[in-house]
Amino acid sequence: MKRRHFVGGLAAAAGLAACGNESADCDGAGVAGPAETFEWSIVTSWPPRYPGLGIAVNNLADRIDAASGGRLKIKVYAGGELVPAFEVFDAVSRGTVEMGHGAGYYHRGKVDAAQFFTTIPFGLNYMEMNGWLYYGGGLELWRELYEPFNLIPFPCGNSGVQMGGWFNKEINSIEDLRGLKMRIPGLGGEVLRRAGGTPVTLPGSEIFTSLQTGAIDATEWVGPYNDVAFGLHNVARYYYYPGWQEPGPTLECIVNREAWDSLPDDLKAIVDIACQAINGDMAAEYTHGNVNSLQQLVDDPDVELREFPPEVLEHLKAITDEVVAEMVANDPEVARIYESFNAFREKSELNQRITEQEFLATRD
Repeated sequence: MKRRHFVGGLAAAAGLAACGNESADCDGAGVAGPAETFEWSIVTSWPPRYPGLGIAVNNLADRIDAASGGRLKIKVYAGGELVPAFEVFDAVSRGTVEMGHGAGYYHRGKVDAAQFFTTIPFGLNYMEMNGWLYYGGGLELWRELYEPFNLIPFPCGNSGVQMGGWFNKEINSIEDLRGLKMRIPGLGGEVLRRAGGTPVTLPGSEIFTSLQTGAIDATEWVGPYNDVAFGLHNVARYYYYPGWQEPGPTLECIVNREAWDSLPDDLKAIVDIACQAINGDMAAEYTHGNVNSLQQLVDDPDVELREFPPEVLEHLKAITDEVVAEMVANDPEVARIYESFNAFREKSELNQRITEQEFLATRD
């Protein structure tokens, strides 16, 4: 190592000496100048340093800083600190900030097809989403969809199959959904509306108070790990599963196009790799966190873990098929994305049934 440093020093000295010679060509003389540095901001839809969702963004910024040797530093702003939780998409699109972290289904009504890149009811689970996005053409379709908005999306986190939610009354039949005021975003909210309920869109930070005061009757959030962190078990009794509405929600890191184009190739690669690392790391964190938090809830005498009745799930599935069919018929962009999404889901069905599903049934 000492010899390498000595030889390196000689090479640098030779380069400087050559540049002192008027006849030498010093353009790109082999002596590297200081690397350009960048200072960016990232806004999120999550409370500050929130388990899973929020911590992942801090981890993303830290990893990019370390991997780049400090050449790309990113300041993290939680939801509401710089922009409201549901305005991340617009802030990055306009170039107010360089990066954002949130969920594509928050853009429903602005770019409806984005919901397929987070999750749709009865859709793909975590492993299937990754298969479709990284190897099945999904990521290319996602980037084409966001191109008119001046954005480049990256998969950047997944909680796995979520829970059905917290309810202040039992759900024993389809009739129990009628008149239900529930915090539920994306296509799941539209399905609930057609089932007779009232979907409400709320950022995570407002869920506890809304449930406590009776502003809503029920809420879905994520799963045991995050639900316990918010204390939702203290304001609702019935905890339902499965999470039909979010089987494998992918979170997104979005980068402003001009900001992205300003980066050298090595920093672009670092951002790409860091997002993929967080995508896997978050799933591992939720797998671990849900195990421990679910046991806490099972041991709580004030919590009742319930399974949705089959007739309720069948009804919600039928409505989901109806909603998606309408979207496909009315929007060519949705139709193109859904064709790819559904083709992969259909091919994946057999593999999931004879591997994951069959193994768990055998183990149990």
